[in-house]
Amino acid sequence: MIFDGKKINLLLIEDEDYDVRRVMNTVKPFEERIKVLDIVSNGMAALELLQSKKGKFDVVIMDYQIAGGLMGENLITKIKEIDTSVQIIVITKMTINLTDYNFANKLIKAGAFWYCTKYPGDIEEFIYQPTDFIMSIFNAHEKCLLERERFRSYQKLHKNVEDTLLQKKIVGESPIMTELKGEIKKFAQSNVNTLIRGSSGTGKELVAFNIHYTSDRKYENFVIINCGSLPSQLVESELFGYEKGAFTGADKKKLGLFEIANHGTIFLDEITELPLPAQVKLLRVIQEGEIEKIGRTEKIKVDVRIIAATNRNVEEEVKEKRFREDLYYRLNVLPIFVPDLKKRVTDIPLLIEYFLSSISIDMGKDKPEIPEETMKVFMNYEWPGNVRELKNVVQRMLFSSEGRITPLLAKRALGIQETIPEANEFGFGDIFNTENILPLKDMEKVLRERYFKFVRINSDSDTDAAKKLGLAPPNYYRMAKELGLKKNES
Repeated sequence: MIFDGKKINLLLIEDEDYDVRRVMNTVKPFEERIKVLDIVSNGMAALELLQSKKGKFDVVIMDYQIAGGLMGENLITKIKEIDTSVQIIVITKMTINLTDYNFANKLIKAGAFWYCTKYPGDIEEFIYQPTDFIMSIFNAHEKCLLERERFRSYQKLHKNVEDTLLQKKIVGESPIMTELKGEIKKFAQSNVNTLIRGSSGTGKELVAFNIHYTSDRKYENFVIINCGSLPSQLVESELFGYEKGAFTGADKKKLGLFEIANHGTIFLDEITELPLPAQVKLLRVIQEGEIEKIGRTEKIKVDVRIIAATNRNVEEEVKEKRFREDLYYRLNVLPIFVPDLKKRVTDIPLLIEYFLSSISIDMGKDKPEIPEETMKVFMNYEWPGNVRELKNVVQRMLFSSEGRITPLLAKRALGIQETIPEANEFGFGDIFNTENILPLKDMEKVLRERYFKFVRINSDSDTDAAKKLGLAPPNYYRMAKELGLKKNES
């Protein structure tokens, strides 16, 4: 045991002055390392002090039959509810027999670290068994430090999980996405294998992340492998590993991804790309919970949840004998489908807002404005690349935009070619013609006539049209007559 210079802070809960003196005398020779911070004479006062000075005490020394009504196992339980890292040593007159296992078991179940008897009572200077008593304080302090370190580690892991879920947030409030989120929450409570299906770019990996990081396995490894990116000859060694000397060039042992994912989750993306020999071995892992490493005769037990994903028609792959039917059924225990973006159009503004906010921060730029007419461009687009394409489009626009994303900029980011529309009855392509430049007077008449037609068609009545044009009804009718326009009966 190495002394790090930090004192062990004690709280003494004792209502008899005689026993307070005995405890104080016992710890006095170690006052450089042990300090009694406070002394209280009843259980309720102890709880109030522990609550107000939370984290200040390392070890509690308490009389089992303390005054005030709250004592024994009840007091131990209440102390642990305030601070689970605090270690409790019980001193008691309840037993002389130090091998009273039933009594000891009750204290341990309640949360005590150690206990000792106050007998024999004629020892006035020290608590009984002073050496064991001091050693128990040191050991209790070590356990307190370990508990606090474990809690700090847990907090870091918890923070990492929360950060991951924030980064992997599933954005969408449409009915179909609300249903998907409900399925993710439900599937996370199970350890059963899951098959995620959906088109490319819909967010299948995102769904897998959310299932793992909201499950009981969230503090364990989440291992991702794209089955389509591995050469067929390396698939088995990547999934299951190999031993040193298993083959030429195997100069050291290699852990397979299933070993790395042990107790956690493995995500097999593009599962239909897995070669048939590897499919057989994967099926064996699912059935037996064991892996076979190249160069090793003994099998290795693994506890891994498998989440697989594909954008293909698996039934068709099975029919064509490219994917094993038995493996398909083993993976498809809990199927989940991720919809195309065009099937949840109402989520497009939310997704654009989300990506604009996050990416603009990463780029150190102010978030640009998207006017209504620009948003209509996005809402009317088919999004063949789904959410992945939308994110890329947002990045593209942020590189080009200043403070406002225009419809033209949106179309360019989407790769929509801008063409000059053919002249219609309201168009001007025909009159802006270098081959036939009209006199101003004739141009004014053409413009007036076309604008009148435009306003009339987009008005409920002539009265409404006159109002939009800012003309008195008589003047409006006169100008319409001059232009040869008939009365609008609508």
